Amino acid sequence: MMPRSHAQTVETIMRTTLTIDSVVLAEFKRRSAETHQTLSRLVEDALREHLSRARDVADTKPLEFPFVGGEGLAQGVDLSSSSGLAEYLYGVSGDR
Repeated sequence: MMPRSHAQTVETIMRTTLTIDSVVLAEFKRRSAETHQTLSRLVEDALREHLSRARDVADTKPLEFPFVGGEGLAQGVDLSSSSGLAEYLYGVSGDR
């Protein structure tokens, strides 16, 4: 559980009604009993974690790989074989 900052402790508490799948609700109730936390706290923490993950994904930029000139993969190179690739690149046989 993440410690609450001062800004989080003076937040406004809102009451709302949600429709939640019975299996999901039962799991949350079980965890609530096991951890001695209120159901509201568990759901709130789960929502915060979901929002945090969504922000992390949104902040992640796709990798851009540079393209270099060439004609593709050299004939006879098998990228699924590390020993075959080492042999091609370094002349080292993987069959020692």
